[in-house]
Parts: sequence; structure tokens; C-alpha cells
Amino acid sequence: MSEKQMTKKGLETKSKLLKAAETVFGKNGYYDASIVNITQEANVANGTYYNYFTTKKEIFEELIKEYSRDLRLSIKKAMEMANSHEDAQRKGFEAFFIWVKNRPDLYSIVQQAVVVDEELYRWYYGKLADGFYKSLTAGVNDGEFKDLHKETVAYSLMSVGQFLGMRWIYWEKEDVPEEVFEAAMTLIFDGLKK
Repeated sequence: MSEKQMTKKGLETKSKLLKAAETVFGKNGYYDASIVNITQEANVANGTYYNYFTTKKEIFEELIKEYSRDLRLSIKKAMEMANSHEDAQRKGFEAFFIWVKNRPDLYSIVQQAVVVDEELYRWYYGKLADGFYKSLTAGVNDGEFKDLHKETVAYSLMSVGQFLGMRWIYWEKEDVPEEVFEAAMTLIFDGLKK
């Protein structure tokens, strides 16, 4: 059943199942999680699950796709408020760190995808890289950034965000310190700006 065909209650139940799956996969890992764990966490009957998903892998895939959509939308909205390409990148990193703080299981769940479904894992990072590629291209075209190999720069920028978020938000449960953020931005823009 497509989301367009669902009632408001149906959409709420599906959302509840996805939130429960996020908690269960984050705590137990994909292979130790079960559909029963998910329905218990969501406080719905086991049979209700099958109105929305047919397998455990299907809800896992939907969760990764939801992460991708929500994260990219948050970053895009933040970047739209920028007054330069550098400012857009800074706002994008800030939005990423805020989003990760609010979805702390992102790291463990996305990393599980590398063994659960490598194609999905690659798709997830490919979608993020596409966004970086587009924004870097705009910066190059407007003469603000050097014309470096954009895919390399995109994945490099993603790794900066990934590991700073992991180091402070995921491992330490705190915000990325301002001095750390500024050091990363200096490293990035001293390399990118013309």
C-alpha cells in the first residue's frame, strides 16, 4: 500500500514502526533484532507489522531511505539561508551535526548497512555525495572555489562531517566544540577557496 493510499492513522502506525525499528536496530543491531522486538517497541500487534512491511530487511531499507531524505532536506534548507558558497557549506555541516544529535542511532544503523545490503549503503552515501557535488560545482562556476576533482572533494567533505560527528556527538554525546568546527572549516576552505 502506498503512503498516498494510507489513512492518517495508517501513516502514524507506519511512522511508529519506523521509529521502533530505529531504536531496536540501534540497540540490538540488525541481525539480533526481530520483527517481534520492533512490534513490541512500537506497542502494536505482530500482525500489524505486515500491513506495512513484509520482511525485517524491508523496514531496514525504508529506515535508511528515510534517514537519507530527512538529512538531505535538513541540509538543503539550511544551505538555502546562506549568502555565499562557503557559508552554504558551513550551514550544511551545522545542519548535519544538529540532525545527527537528534537521531543518535544514525551512525550504528547506517554502518550496519555495509553488511546487510552494500548496495543500499553505497546508495546512501552516493546521495549525500551528489548534494556535495552540486554545491561544489555551483561554487566553482561562481568562481568562489578552486576547480578540484569534485567527487574527491565531496567524499572528503563527507568524511570530515562523518568523523567529527562520530567523535563528539556519537561517542561523547555532546556538541561538536566550536574550536573543532572552526578548525575543520579553516582546513576545508583554505583548501577550497580561490
